[in-house]
Amino acid sequence: MRRGFTLIEVLVVLIILGLLAALIVPKLTGRVDEARIESTKLQLKAVKNALEQFKLDNGFYPTTEQGLKALVEKPTTPPEPKNWKQYMEKVPKDAWGNDFIYVSPAGNKPYELKSVGPDGIEGTEDDISVWDL
Repeated sequence: MRRGFTLIEVLVVLIILGLLAALIVPKLTGRVDEARIESTKLQLKAVKNALEQFKLDNGFYPTTEQGLKALVEKPTTPPEPKNWKQYMEKVPKDAWGNDFIYVSPAGNKPYELKSVGPDGIEGTEDDISVWDL
């Protein structure tokens, strides 16, 4: 005679699976977030290098109005770069698909370049600035 599982046995198994999932899922998602943060930091460094090359060639950083697009297409708004060349194939986005924030000048720094981070909101703790790398 075949005997099936009792309701208690099924519930115990479901509880055990739930506990395992509660322990494992946060570790996996934490690693995904860590990987996205590291990827974004690498992207920020690449954009910073392109901005530095732009300045070496032209004597100034792109203005806020010109933005990071100035690394891909020659700006037509003043000041126009005299020795412009294409510095990047395309303007990258952060690992969450958001545009980087670029402002120049930015207070006591020549520019601000940052990602809004995992929460997608500017001005929160998880923002990633190129100056913090």
